[in-house]
Amino acid sequence: MKKILSALKGFFFYANQVQRLKATDMLIFEVNELENLFALLLFGSMMGLPSPPAAMAIELLPYMERELGLMVSRADFAQDAVCSIMDMLHVD
Repeated sequence: MKKILSALKGFFFYANQVQRLKATDMLIFEVNELENLFALLLFGSMMGLPSPPAAMAIELLPYMERELGLMVSRADFAQDAVCSIMDMLHVD
C-alpha cells in the first residue's frame, strides 16, 4: 500500500511540475508577443502604419533597443528562407 501511495505522490508531483513549466512557458511567450506588438505600435512607420507622437517614441526608445534591433534584422532578412527557419527555432 505504501508503494502505491508513494508512486501516486510521485506522479502528482511530476504532473504538477510539468503543468507549472507549461504555464511559465506560455507566460514567457505572451510577454514576448506583447513586446513585439508594443514595438510595432511604436515603430509602425517602418511598415506603413500610423506612428505615435514623436516625443513619446523618443522617450521610450532606450527601453526598446532590443525590439528595434529585432525588427531591423527581420526586415533585412525578410526574403531569406533559412533566416525565417532559424527565427522560428529561436536561434540567435
